[in-house]
Amino acid sequence: MVEKLSKLSLPQLETHYFQANSTIPLRADVLWRIERGVVRTLTWNRDSTPVILGYWHVGDVVGQPLSRLCPYEVKCLTEVEVSALPANLWDQSLEAVFKHLQQVEELHCILRATSVLERLKCFLRWLAKKFGYKVKQGWLIDLRLTYQEISEAIGAKRITVKRLLTSLSKENLIMYNQGQLILLRKSETTSWIY
Repeated sequence: MVEKLSKLSLPQLETHYFQANSTIPLRADVLWRIERGVVRTLTWNRDSTPVILGYWHVGDVVGQPLSRLCPYEVKCLTEVEVSALPANLWDQSLEAVFKHLQQVEELHCILRATSVLERLKCFLRWLAKKFGYKVKQGWLIDLRLTYQEISEAIGAKRITVKRLLTSLSKENLIMYNQGQLILLRKSETTSWIY
């Protein structure tokens, strides 16, 4: 009975659906809670290079109130369903906001790795932790990113990312299965930070 009452007392949230590659509109008074799908937040530096701020999925919150950057964009990487959280409900989303801040810190640390290879390895481990699940061979990253998207995330050139991923594959640290990346068990024992 208590469970039914608590569900009834929650306000009905406005739900929106977006296609892959579309942009979620920004509102100063709304956070978007992701119910399904994956988005990335980004801005651009002065020379128009994209700066990736994060990757977000089910349970995460995104939106203009979490950033002072301009421009700021929330781009759908897959089909996405979001719920609009008006300002009067933000206190109910503090855990998601804290998680958002922690993820931004994690990505910042990855970007501070000195070599592109270290940044790539750290980023792959981070993706496996956030979007992956254990399979027989290691960790399957359940998010398909292009070389370009990975290069933008770690601040590297696309061709460098492609070359390094090919090298990691030849070293049997990663493999591809139907277009999805798997971090092989061997990579779990290497000295990859993060």
